[in-house]
Parts: sequence; structure tokens; C-alpha cells
Amino acid sequence: MALANVTLEILRDADDKAAALKAEADAEIVKINADADVKIAELKEKEEKRLKEAIERLDRQEMSSAELESKKVVLAKKKEVLAEAFNSALEGLEKAPSDVKLRQYKAMVESAKKIIENPTALMSQNDKFTAEDLGVRAVKTDSRISSGLILQNEDGTIEVDMQYETLLQTIWDRDVKAVSDILFG
Repeated sequence: MALANVTLEILRDADDKAAALKAEADAEIVKINADADVKIAELKEKEEKRLKEAIERLDRQEMSSAELESKKVVLAKKKEVLAEAFNSALEGLEKAPSDVKLRQYKAMVESAKKIIENPTALMSQNDKFTAEDLGVRAVKTDSRISSGLILQNEDGTIEVDMQYETLLQTIWDRDVKAVSDILFG
């Protein structure tokens, strides 16, 4: 019987050790699962944060893109309005009554005489002013001129371009910011 008792004792001892090892393994599994859950939660939190930041960044980019597109549309419309204002001003000058044009042309001639003493006036075929009307040496028509004058010295080496479009463009280029501020505030 002693052998049976020893065998039972060894089996009980082995069962106890197996149970202890199993309990230890179960505890280790619980700890590993808990650690894994913590790491998964941390990774999930980091990924959610990264995703949220990516979405916010895309929203900002989309908003910036929309604002830029809006500014482009507004700028294009402003340019269109400015071009219409330029063309309207030019048309008003070109369609001015003959007496108004004569007064303006005489002022152009007086201004040009500071550079060219006795100029020849080149003008549109539509204008019918004489050299005497303008106070110049001679008048010639030029099909390239729609309105205004080009004044030349006797040999044609010096020219003063006083076509309405040229004058308006010069003023426009110099003062476009002020014009824009007046039109658009």
C-alpha cells in the first residue's frame, strides 16, 4: 500500500503542479489579453486621431481651394467690368460730337507743340478737320487711326501718339488700382 500511497502522492503533486501551471498560464493569458487590449485601444486612438487630422486637413484644403476658386471668379468678373469700363470710356471719346473732338484735338496739338514746333496731324478718315481748324502745318488721314491724333515733325522722325485709345490706355495702366478701388471699394 505504501507504493500506492506514494503513487497517489506523486499524482496529486503532479496534478497540483499542473493546476498551478495552468493557473499561471491562465493568468499570463489574461495579462497578455489585457496588454493586447490596451495596445489595440492605443493604436485605435492614434489611428482615429490621425484619421481626424487627415479629414480636417482635407477640409481645410477643400475650403482653401473653394476660396481660391471664388477669388478667381471674382477677379475675372472685376477684370470684365474694368474692360467694359475702358471700352465704354473709349467709345464715349470716339463718338463725341465734332465740336468736342475739335476742342480736344486743339488741346492735343498745343501739348504736342512743346515737343514738335509745327506738327503734321495724322487723323482718322472719319474726322474732317482742316490744318487751319487744328492749328497745324498739314492734316493727313490714316486708316490705322480710329480717333485722336498722331502728330509728326516735318520729316516724320518724331511722333507724338495722341490717339484716344493710346491716351486712355496710358492713363488706365497708371491708374487702374484707383479705378478698381472706386468701382469695387
